[in-house]
Amino acid sequence: MAAPKPEEISHPPMDQLQGLEYCIDSNPSWGEAIALGFQHYILALGTAVMIPTFLVPLMGGTDDDKVRVVQTLLFVGGVNTLLQTLFGTRLPTVIGGSWAFMVPIISIIHDPSLERITDPHVRFLSTMRAIQGALIVASSVQIILGYSQLWAICSRFFSPVGMVPVISLVGFGLLDRGFPVVGRCVEIGIPMLILFIAFSQYLKHFQTKEIPVLERFALLISVTVIWAYAHLLTASGAYKHHPELTQRNCRTDKANLISSAPWIKIPYPLQWGAPTFDAGHAFGMMAAVLVSLIESTGAYKAASRLASATPPPAHVLSRGIGWQGIGILLDGMFGTLTGSTVSVENIGLLGSTRVGSRRVIQISAGFMIFFSILGKFGALFASIPFTIFAAIYCVMFGLVASVGLSFLQFTNMNSMRNLFIVGVSLFLGLSIPEYFREYTGAALHGPAHTKAGWFNDLLNTIFLSSPTVALIVSVFLDNTLEYKDSAKDRGMPWWAKFRTFKGDSRNEEFYTLPFNLNRFFPPS
Repeated sequence: MAAPKPEEISHPPMDQLQGLEYCIDSNPSWGEAIALGFQHYILALGTAVMIPTFLVPLMGGTDDDKVRVVQTLLFVGGVNTLLQTLFGTRLPTVIGGSWAFMVPIISIIHDPSLERITDPHVRFLSTMRAIQGALIVASSVQIILGYSQLWAICSRFFSPVGMVPVISLVGFGLLDRGFPVVGRCVEIGIPMLILFIAFSQYLKHFQTKEIPVLERFALLISVTVIWAYAHLLTASGAYKHHPELTQRNCRTDKANLISSAPWIKIPYPLQWGAPTFDAGHAFGMMAAVLVSLIESTGAYKAASRLASATPPPAHVLSRGIGWQGIGILLDGMFGTLTGSTVSVENIGLLGSTRVGSRRVIQISAGFMIFFSILGKFGALFASIPFTIFAAIYCVMFGLVASVGLSFLQFTNMNSMRNLFIVGVSLFLGLSIPEYFREYTGAALHGPAHTKAGWFNDLLNTIFLSSPTVALIVSVFLDNTLEYKDSAKDRGMPWWAKFRTFKGDSRNEEFYTLPFNLNRFFPPS
């Protein structure tokens, strides 16, 4: 038997991911695009409901307050998504609420001056205004780093080897949002996981009018089936005598959103009152804004690959971060209760549907704005049990993580240097945040516990983020370990041409601003 040829046992590196039906600037039919946009909206609901459900009761808020916060978060998320896809990176990314802001927000909630307020509603409003003030001040970090192109300068130190752990941990770092939540209601979560994988992968060749319906709309179909199944279990009294936690994760009538939601309500700036400002709160929030920036950088790189685009040039990435800073400023003005970041689950959906079209994401932004105003209808979809979303996250986060690993094709993984950097960065990126989580769960405060609250928030926020830890470790090692003699091993010959807008002719097709705005903001 003849020895196999090299091309038979290896695959050539590819700038753009193959196998997608629609890339960033190609569009499905309007009917299909609207259905796909609605699917992205449904997926974005998970985080938009989970964050207020967790935080509002801690602030003394009622179900009515929770509904208003969910509506506001969706409304501003829709606006930010439109701004990002039109004027930011122009990648097909949904902008939504971020978990990275939890440490400084909980720190504000437990501020003694706010905890002393006895009236729950007054305490809720006062806490909300304090969070708004901190977000408004902290947004300046991304606005300055983005529009001054400082982040573009920082990105010159990135290489494929350094970015693999960062992009991968954008997905892997969210593992506690996956099966641990599915496990809270396995009779709903596991059927959802199996059904979604079956439709999107094993039955993906089933077509209607030449459209792979089951692959393209696996999320909508499986959510509808399992939601109906969950409603049947709820109506039949299956959870009547179960613990409160089980009921909250399994029942379809525990969200209390539909009854509390108004028919029509338009969120507006300063709807909770004038923001209040405190230097300590703002400094703590700045750490979360920095973490959001790093996580979004990894997410944009993943989105570019799943949209079959080239990696965003440095100035485009910086422009996107600037607009994301504007988004966090809007979060502070409207009172969304948390800051913004790129929705990782929606990036995964680009790969699952094999549709990376920008138009689809803009349509989903329209749904976010529309259903946030029509409260009752939005609340109906928002009452989907969290376990169903967690089952989808198991697939979506894993898909985004694997996109990060795909950047290894441009590097030499027979190099001990590269193996060391990637392995250590990935391990520490998972291990250090896990230590911080376990410590916080046991001691009810983070490992950083000094008299300076803002300093505690800064350290605890940074080291609770897997992509941030991975970036610190990988970029440091990559730029200090034999970096002068290892440019080819690091993948720099391939990476270098995407650093500048004119380095690759395809950049103009993917990242040029609309309405001929490049005349006023010429790319570098």
